[in-house]
Amino acid sequence: MLTETKYFEISEDLHLESGATLGPVTIAYETYGELNQDKSNVILVCHALSGDSHAAFGTRENPEDLGWWDNYIGPQKAIDTNKYFVISSNVIGSCRGTTGPSSLNPRTKKPYALSFPVVTIQDMVKAQTLLIHSLGIKYIKAVIGGSMGGMQALAWAINYPEKIEKCIVLASTAKLSTQALAFDAVGRNAIITDPEWHNGNYSEKDTKPKNGLAIARMIGHITYLSDEFMDIKFGRKLQEQDDYGYHFATEFQVESYLKYQGDKFVNRFDANSYLYITKAIGYFDLVKKYGSLENAFKKVLAKFLIISFKSDWLYPPENSKLMVNALLKLNKEVSYFESSSPYGHDAFLLKDNELSEVISSFI
Repeated sequence: MLTETKYFEISEDLHLESGATLGPVTIAYETYGELNQDKSNVILVCHALSGDSHAAFGTRENPEDLGWWDNYIGPQKAIDTNKYFVISSNVIGSCRGTTGPSSLNPRTKKPYALSFPVVTIQDMVKAQTLLIHSLGIKYIKAVIGGSMGGMQALAWAINYPEKIEKCIVLASTAKLSTQALAFDAVGRNAIITDPEWHNGNYSEKDTKPKNGLAIARMIGHITYLSDEFMDIKFGRKLQEQDDYGYHFATEFQVESYLKYQGDKFVNRFDANSYLYITKAIGYFDLVKKYGSLENAFKKVLAKFLIISFKSDWLYPPENSKLMVNALLKLNKEVSYFESSSPYGHDAFLLKDNELSEVISSFI
């Protein structure tokens, strides 16, 4: 089965949480499966920081280009496209088809760059609601997301309680820890101190802050993997040599791996989008917004499945348990699963039969 990206145009201005407006807005999205007659079989999948609308299957242009959650979406998989109509959209602020800082500003005919307004998770979800409404869908059977996608799922359940039957949150949190905020801040600083950043206007200079963005990705990637997995995969093994070279070129396998991840990321992602999206993640704080987690979840009607990973030190299980306990105090329906996967934060992206069974059973 192959898929293609579709585009939805929001013609009216989108009023953002900051008080700014954005418009017109294009949203890139993909769908998998068939919408049933009463439109009751909809599952919305929300992506993480560097994800996009391409969540499953190959594309018509490249059948081998499988989506970022192809392990879980498809016929007889955890999210069974024989039963459900699955929607995956790219968030505003991104660079993967939806309007973001690299998009042309219709007023200036130049890329927005830093004139693009700061967006939040709430704004991303607000744009998604307009997409869902345009498809004639009034009710979502389940909204699901990992990491930043989990934040979007939480925002859906809290802000649109009457529209959501089930909410599945993987490897996520109600707010970033101070340490997580710090890692994102270092990543952003790597970008803005790159001489090729040009205060965000690098496209006008026909260049990119490649080094800064690559370093930001390398820093981020370290947080996505567990110490145990990195030790198993790389240890202190050297790359293509038997002993230390006593120089500053790449020597360890883990160095080579991180360099590869950084270089690959530069070719598919926009530096300004990285700034905007990490800022949106940092602003997400249910306690600050509502006063407490209990207040945040007071009006939710959805049944929750919250999943954490024991080896995830970026968004550790303790963060998930805080949300579970708040929901239990309110007598909300919530199930909790803690995976023993050793792969760290990125474990939610990897094939896991046990995780598939948990998600499938809950849906």
